Amino acid sequence: MIDISPGVATLMMFGTLLVGVLLGYPLAFVVGGIGIVSGILLFGVPISLELIYQRAYSLLNNYVLLAVPGFIFMGNMMGYSGITEKMFSSLYTWLGGLRGGLAIVTILVGTVLAACVGVIGASVTAMTLVCLPPMVRRGYNKAFACGAVCAGGTLGILIPPSVMLVVYGPMAALSVGKLFFGAFLPGFMLSGLYLIYIAVHSFLEPELAPAVPLEERRVPLLKKTVDLIVSLVPPSILVVAVLGAIFFGVATPTEAAAVGALATTLLVVAYRKFSFTALKDTALETMKISGMILLIGAVSFAFVGIFVRAGGGDVIQDFILKAPGGRWGIFFIIMLIIFIMGFVLDWLGILFILVPVITPAAVKLGFDPIWFAMMVCINLQTSFMTPPFAYAIFYLKGAAPPELGVTVGHIIRGVVPFVFLILVGLALCIAFPDIILWLPGKMIK
Repeated sequence: MIDISPGVATLMMFGTLLVGVLLGYPLAFVVGGIGIVSGILLFGVPISLELIYQRAYSLLNNYVLLAVPGFIFMGNMMGYSGITEKMFSSLYTWLGGLRGGLAIVTILVGTVLAACVGVIGASVTAMTLVCLPPMVRRGYNKAFACGAVCAGGTLGILIPPSVMLVVYGPMAALSVGKLFFGAFLPGFMLSGLYLIYIAVHSFLEPELAPAVPLEERRVPLLKKTVDLIVSLVPPSILVVAVLGAIFFGVATPTEAAAVGALATTLLVVAYRKFSFTALKDTALETMKISGMILLIGAVSFAFVGIFVRAGGGDVIQDFILKAPGGRWGIFFIIMLIIFIMGFVLDWLGILFILVPVITPAAVKLGFDPIWFAMMVCINLQTSFMTPPFAYAIFYLKGAAPPELGVTVGHIIRGVVPFVFLILVGLALCIAFPDIILWLPGKMIK
């Protein structure tokens, strides 16, 4: 064992973590390896391994985290229902005649999907395949179209049921149900900001996103209305049933996730898209994503246990609490750190490593825990669109048909305005905290 100060231990553990991530090694291996080696060096083999085992086991034994595979299954199965195509085609006939109409439809589809899909992979991929080709083929600016797809697709990680919120709750000892309802209005607010930006930008630059000719969207009013109802009502009922049960205290998030998984499967059956191949693929994808999340969670929770025992938690809190500018100066520093970390680190790593350390500091500063948690989650929306570690960009590039000629450069240029809009959303939530706190306050306990 070596005898070093908490400050040196903090620099050693986080410095090594940063180097490992920048070298491109898998996050779970980096975090787990650093936790084990640091623990053995600082406390010896028996103590460190016992601490790591207890921390990992306590996380994996957390009942709330059982909701993770349920909501992931729900989102993946929803991809087989064909609902994305139905929503896009029905909204297309209503809004395609507007400048930027197809981009507006893309954001609306992304918003509805967000309430059914807890992870962004399924939504960004589906929207890339369904929404991007019509925009590019009708003369939309490629960067503008890609930005709309990425922005709309990433709403699924914020608007409930969100896997990010399911993970955040146990990390900060907060109610996942309250986090869900704290995220609703901010999620819809971001969607509204995206729609306003698209409408205004398209009006000012008509060549950026031309209207669809009338002959391409000439559909009888009755058929348009029926198609819209058929595409929107079933997923709306599903969302209301799942989240309504949580809001009224009928079910826990874990129970609601199980009900949602079953209901989504029945919806796919009703749409005549069910097959055992789809069920097998959905189950396997759910296992892979859930396994990745829980593995990173277990090793990160163990890492934090070693880090806190070494005194690193106190070092970080002292550093945060002594920062200049008072409580708001400290808050902005925390937000800046999270924003910068989003460029180079997986959102899972940020949550699992940072949240247990910064949450006590936020409470000491007098911030409402639900409000603070949502500010962190809204901030992390940017991490999906800020390279080099930008999931949405890579999902879109991987799924985009090659004949469209979409490059990474197009995508990056397209997402920049939406990253700024997320920062505007953060400012609005600071100015009007009830955007976050109103709905949780109405929940039935």
